[in-house]
Amino acid sequence: MDAAAKKDRLSDLRRWFPDLRVGFNNLMVHRLRSLLTMLGMIFGVAAVVSMLSIGAGARQSAMALIEQLGVNNLIVEARETLEWQAHQKIRRISPGLTFQDYRVICDNLSQVTASTPRKRFTPTKVLPKPQQDVPVVYGVNPSYLAIAGLRVVDGRFFDASEEDRAAPVCVLGAGARSGLFGAADPVGQYVKVDEQWFHVIGVAAPQLSSQTEVAGLPSQDLNNVIYVPLNSAILRLENTYSEFRDEIDGIYLNLRQNADIVNVARIVRAILDASHHGASDFSVIVPSELLAQQQKTERLFNTVMVAIASISLLVGGIGIMNIMLASILERTREIGVRRAVGARQSDIIRQFVVEAVMISFVGGTFGIVLGFGMSRLIAWLAGWSTVVTFTSIALAFLVSISVGLIFGTYPALKAARLDPVEAIRYE
Repeated sequence: MDAAAKKDRLSDLRRWFPDLRVGFNNLMVHRLRSLLTMLGMIFGVAAVVSMLSIGAGARQSAMALIEQLGVNNLIVEARETLEWQAHQKIRRISPGLTFQDYRVICDNLSQVTASTPRKRFTPTKVLPKPQQDVPVVYGVNPSYLAIAGLRVVDGRFFDASEEDRAAPVCVLGAGARSGLFGAADPVGQYVKVDEQWFHVIGVAAPQLSSQTEVAGLPSQDLNNVIYVPLNSAILRLENTYSEFRDEIDGIYLNLRQNADIVNVARIVRAILDASHHGASDFSVIVPSELLAQQQKTERLFNTVMVAIASISLLVGGIGIMNIMLASILERTREIGVRRAVGARQSDIIRQFVVEAVMISFVGGTFGIVLGFGMSRLIAWLAGWSTVVTFTSIALAFLVSISVGLIFGTYPALKAARLDPVEAIRYE
């Protein structure tokens, strides 16, 4: 029984081979017409693949940046202004972000396992002279290393004793290291920030950075940073900076694994709203929320892309149907002769569906190649991150094949329903 079933299936498959050969020969006889018919499929598939690659690259970069922030972290960012009137208006009701805010938050949250305030400065001059932009100085506690997932690739990070005595030591980000020292080993060297000399004790590994603001986090090249102990930043660099700055401009909190981060964020906002009297001069960033929002956006984006794919390839499908209907008119006598010598309606249907699918298959293949090339060209010209995923290729290819099946079926049915006698007479 099994052998008979296998023989029947093999026989069914063999019926397709002549149709594939006839379909291929027909496409080759009308090369230009076949190519023009495929153009809709080629450009539709290429557009889908390239658009999905741009979206996948952007999502990958955004999600990697959010994950780098730490899904168990909570970040408070001060909203500072350098405009005098706006600054004075805020100061009448709010003292800005302060060490008192930091202490109150830590005292009221038992879920916090590590924390650090941050004081950020932009120096007016740095020696050695930077080859590119001037590095930004981050004054933080030693716990920042674990909270931010920072990895030191050369030397070490400063410790609690250096923080307590405001030691003039620093750790360079990857960009600051190359901008100040080039290929030379910076560990053991000195960097002059304004009028203060700092001893370089370590170099941090490269980090992802955003060129635009992400959910309240200002755009910042996290590689072009000089990390110093918080007390060193305040005692040695504070005097040289604007009175518009808050006492601290950021707070990093690392929470326990099982902590309700959303509820903790709500408590932090309530504490700061109370001490800042509703001035809204701060933002609370919850990376885990951002990650969930990004995943939701990704699902929505994929849905939109599927819709765009359907619209783009619909044009190609209409072209296939049009050319197949024209082909039936040209080959009416051929259809009549085949029916007269014993071809069944299913044989005629299979013949024309195979031709339609071959057009969409070849067009989809060329479209994938063109889309891959377009995504690489866009990445090269625009400097964007593009990722051609297997999902985007499979989606575009499956839709193109489906379009061939759907839009090839009606012409095939019309051909199969022709009266054999009338078809033979057709001129």
